[in-house]
Amino acid sequence: METRPLSAVVLAAGEGTRMRSEQPKTLHRLCGRPMILYVLDALAKLSMNEAVVVVGQRGEWVRKVLVDHAPSSLSIEVVEQPEHLGTADALAVGLTALPEALADQDGDVVVVPGDTPLVRPRTLAALVRRHRAADAAATLLSALISDATGYDRVLRSKDQAVVRVVEDTDLTEEERYVDEVATTIHCFRHSMLAPALRRLRSIGPTVEHSLIGVYAVLHDAGHRVESLVLTDPMEAAGVNDRAQLAVAEAELRDRINERWMRRGVTMWDPERAYVDVSVHLEPDVVLLPDVVLQGRCTVAAGAEIGPASRLVDTEVGEGAVVTTSSAQHAVIGAYARVGPFASLGPGARVRPAEVVGPFTHIGARWHEAGEALD
Repeated sequence: METRPLSAVVLAAGEGTRMRSEQPKTLHRLCGRPMILYVLDALAKLSMNEAVVVVGQRGEWVRKVLVDHAPSSLSIEVVEQPEHLGTADALAVGLTALPEALADQDGDVVVVPGDTPLVRPRTLAALVRRHRAADAAATLLSALISDATGYDRVLRSKDQAVVRVVEDTDLTEEERYVDEVATTIHCFRHSMLAPALRRLRSIGPTVEHSLIGVYAVLHDAGHRVESLVLTDPMEAAGVNDRAQLAVAEAELRDRINERWMRRGVTMWDPERAYVDVSVHLEPDVVLLPDVVLQGRCTVAAGAEIGPASRLVDTEVGEGAVVTTSSAQHAVIGAYARVGPFASLGPGARVRPAEVVGPFTHIGARWHEAGEALD
């Protein structure tokens, strides 16, 4: 079973109206990157044959981001869902774009929304392992939460087999006490998925097809349905509005900061250090409170940044000190001193050991024949 091919369908066709934005929801940035790239990064860590991204309105925007920034190790096909007829319809559209050879080999399909940027690769790998070990037709990622109001619930039989997933509004009084909730992340057996999707009934006035109904269809057909309970429910959190975007951003920043601190970076107050995922820090770097490092900043060993400094796409040399200053697309040499209240514009270069005093602005500076021109 371990040799079965594995593919993925990423559902990114939602309009994201609650974001109040012209931009597709999955392109909103978290720690400097569009959120859909975090999902694709997680999938790329699995032994994946193919990934299909299903897009909707302004899908060409998503396509361009994927062409420019998606992980090169992952083979990606982008398809458009012509009409917004629900998650099950989006998945059916995605399945049509998978190579026929994968369907013939009866592999497994991981289904992940493009707005779940917190899911970890190891969690997706565990989901696939559980699915294959049980030889299941479908395996759902679920979570246990104390207040499940508003969430879809996982209902089980007396032998603890998953029977169906029910929307919160359709629960009976007894079922409302169930604390296992369904996430939007799944793993399916390829050969059983398409027939099950065709048997789903449409719901609501818009005639949409919800993917959660597939579990009852598969169970009633006599197939085994499993679930894997998350240890950290935050991993499956979706981003549907600006408030949830901020929550996801805070979680990602905590992960980024913890990773750098474990690699030898000192942060006086980690909750007030804002470091984009694309930033590189070397050991013995010190970040004081209210430091913002954006884009492709690199900070060499022993440098100290802050407090209240903002650097964008800036290179900081070994042992340099930047105090309450800003820099964009600049280079700060080793052991230089910048600030307080200095400003380095695009193209500015500070020589090694140079001192840039308070309230100084430096624009573009180039070195030619050993001379510095301002």
